Amino acid sequence: MNISVFSLNLISYLSKLKKLVMKTEIKRRDFVTKCFKAGVTGCALFYGNSMLALDPVKQGQKPDLKSLTYCGYKCTMECPLYKATIENNPELKKKAFEEFKWKEKFNIDFDADKVFCYGCKVKDKPLSVNVNACTVRKCVTEKGYDCCIECKGLAACDKELWKNFPQFKVKVLEMQKAYSGA
Repeated sequence: MNISVFSLNLISYLSKLKKLVMKTEIKRRDFVTKCFKAGVTGCALFYGNSMLALDPVKQGQKPDLKSLTYCGYKCTMECPLYKATIENNPELKKKAFEEFKWKEKFNIDFDADKVFCYGCKVKDKPLSVNVNACTVRKCVTEKGYDCCIECKGLAACDKELWKNFPQFKVKVLEMQKAYSGA
């Protein structure tokens, strides 16, 4: 989609939204929120994944280890558990609980207050069950690294995360090459 078609579509959407606001009683905050979401969606469509900084290797940049999790992931609203936590949405938490098989992995029953994840590097929030059980996080913090990308043994690492998500490990190894300049 080129910029002019996209711009026209966005303007058309915002015009329709304004007419809807005039016909119905909608709170100013709701209107502003919808407009903001439309703008962010437009930017995401236009700029693609580079806006989300999900793949620093494709952008030709050295990864910023402070902004990544210990395993090299970048927590975003794309993660159903992170989204459920940020929105404090019990239905989304239940869905993530089932999708991530917490009952099987951690032997806990669903409790919306116990199913959450703010990421693994938060300082002012509690750590979740899955974060506390993460072997990659434990290894990285014991070695004093910001991210596993710094570890020279990453390629040979056989932690559970890498066994369960081998494609993710490939991406992290690519980020490691970009980080080390190899």
